[in-house]
Amino acid sequence: MENHDGSNFYQEYEVFSKKSVKAKVQHQFSLLAPNEEMALNMAVENFMRREDVLDVWVVKRSNIRSMTSEERQGWTKRLDNKDYRTTKGYGYLRKKWRDKEQGMLDEQEILSWKEVKKP
Repeated sequence: MENHDGSNFYQEYEVFSKKSVKAKVQHQFSLLAPNEEMALNMAVENFMRREDVLDVWVVKRSNIRSMTSEERQGWTKRLDNKDYRTTKGYGYLRKKWRDKEQGMLDEQEILSWKEVKKP
């Protein structure tokens, strides 16, 4: 929101929380506040009273950097040579195991054979 002089009075903040020492940090919501102190107070009031959390982080959105589309394309090209990590080459193993299991003799089958007596 802009002030009458054209300056931005409210700034966007992102709120993150952590529920326990071993828990992962999770993004919770965004909020508008005039400064960091007020943003933290608003986050604590609106979030911590509803849920048990260990810690809350408030970060100005303008301080969060994401990848540009050019950077993302560069990473995608770099990671495309990882075919050796996929398991698509092992599809034939299921059929081999099935064939092997069907060829095995089980106890019941062996006991069902009748002994041939000589006259």
